[in-house]
Amino acid sequence: MAIQQWLAVLTLLLSAGFAAPISAQPSMSARQAFDGLSARYVASIAEFQPTYGTTLGDHRFDDRLPDVSAAGRKRVIAFETDLLAQLGRLDRTKLDRDRQVDAALLENQLRSDLWDAQTQQSWAWDAQIYNDTAGSALYGLAARDFAPWPQRLRAATSRMEALPAFFAEARRQLVPARTPPIIAQTVSKQNGGVIEIAQGMLAPHENELSPPDRARFEAALATLKIAVSEQQTWLDTVLVPQAKGEFRLGPKLYDEKMRFALMSDMSRQTLKARAQAAVAAIRVQMYTLSRQALANKLDAPPAPTHPNPAQQQAVIEAALKLTYAQRPSRDALMSTAEADLQSATAFVRAKGFVAMPNAPVRIITMPKFQQGVAVANDEAPGALEKELNNFVAISPIPGDWTDAQATSFLSEYNAYMINDLMVHEAMPGHYLQLDHANKNPSVLRAVLFSGPFVEGWAVYAEGLMADEGFVNSDPLFALTVLKMRLRSVTNTLLDIGIHTEGMTREQAMDLMMKTAFQQEREAAGKWVRANLGSTQLLNYFTGYDQHMALREEAKQRWGSAYSLRRYNDAVLAHGSPPIRFVRELMFDLPIK
Repeated sequence: MAIQQWLAVLTLLLSAGFAAPISAQPSMSARQAFDGLSARYVASIAEFQPTYGTTLGDHRFDDRLPDVSAAGRKRVIAFETDLLAQLGRLDRTKLDRDRQVDAALLENQLRSDLWDAQTQQSWAWDAQIYNDTAGSALYGLAARDFAPWPQRLRAATSRMEALPAFFAEARRQLVPARTPPIIAQTVSKQNGGVIEIAQGMLAPHENELSPPDRARFEAALATLKIAVSEQQTWLDTVLVPQAKGEFRLGPKLYDEKMRFALMSDMSRQTLKARAQAAVAAIRVQMYTLSRQALANKLDAPPAPTHPNPAQQQAVIEAALKLTYAQRPSRDALMSTAEADLQSATAFVRAKGFVAMPNAPVRIITMPKFQQGVAVANDEAPGALEKELNNFVAISPIPGDWTDAQATSFLSEYNAYMINDLMVHEAMPGHYLQLDHANKNPSVLRAVLFSGPFVEGWAVYAEGLMADEGFVNSDPLFALTVLKMRLRSVTNTLLDIGIHTEGMTREQAMDLMMKTAFQQEREAAGKWVRANLGSTQLLNYFTGYDQHMALREEAKQRWGSAYSLRRYNDAVLAHGSPPIRFVRELMFDLPIK
């Protein structure tokens, strides 16, 4: 449903009190009924999750925070249960193919939300939820210029005034005995990030407010500082020392969550077997490239055509060592990334193998409240404000790291790897793909994107750039791309191993550092990341594998009519749904 249509339906919903059982009206067509359900769900985001609504571009509740109390949770459960029931009464065979896909996405999301609230109960133990909400409440208002500063600052003032009560309710909801220590420790480090946003991104513009509004802003900020300090005290003296929860999800919950995350019936055992086979295949490819990179190097280890495991390991390590030597200085990470983004953009434009994005892009320092999970991420504008900036956020090297730790990190994120990181996060990875996705007329589909599609495309984009000769066809860049692909596969083995098989830190570090050739700082960070969440790390390998299979099928079906440009643009024309739905839409197959 196009944005203009969505806004029209939303207006009707608001005038009707937002709760009318749309699908129960027999005079409506199936299409009208589903569009009403879709609009109700999208509209509910800003009502129940105002901070996400701000990011999406629905600014009706920019001055509010979500109700995280038991009563608020009960209202969300009732709403989503009712919506799911109405969706179940809808005859989807009467919908057009795109709406059949959207209906499947909506059903999966509703069932996933209800499972999380009622079964996993992350509200009781995952303190990251509350920390992310607090940080996003102000960051979403400050980061993008969707309205004049006075309007955004007044909304921020209201949210700052509400944050002390929000923190207090979060403390009531969290059960220290169920909270994993790693989550408590991470949130304790991130907690002060909300003040950095208020002081660093909002306060510099307070002189644009009227005197009364400015006084209110300053009072709210002063109160917020006290509340954040109180929250820090509680985190350090209550949550961290009393946190006794198990961070491993366990096989039963993991398998249930995996089905929602991947929208697939593939078993965990099957996925693991595929990942193990992929690890072996990628290492063979890396060995071939390593022999090429080490040719004529006097100190190169023996590299026979048919190596034993030890020889394979030594040759790949020796070749990768050549990349580690080409690393930026500790203070040049951001400037290197900016230059590499420009280089990748020029390369993609010149090659013409995919339509270029329209939205502007900027590289930014990752806000403190987001740090400690991933090295970088892409923040696309919301589906209702697609013309705004896309941000590629990069986490800075922690100031308390020793020179040895910084060197380890920069050996991993060397010149070749930063090039590849900009390909993955931006061009032609996430930034380009999500810009295409925002052009899809379905707002619902933009909201309910598929992780495997998005992350799989970014991994696919890395290989695409290597195949097309990026970085002057340097075999060391191609080797780096394979190293990153190997990382994406071992992410799957890591996630499954940690959450369902009792994998220890020692075993995980061996998998990452020996099998996947990662540096100690990268591996240590990934261990923490895998402890902080589950199933997200599956997205990279599963998505890449499906993207590659789809491209091979397109070659077979289209024959001489196949071209890389036709394929890439066709895949990106359907938003970011699960790849099996893209396949069905591309090849005019039944929607299943």
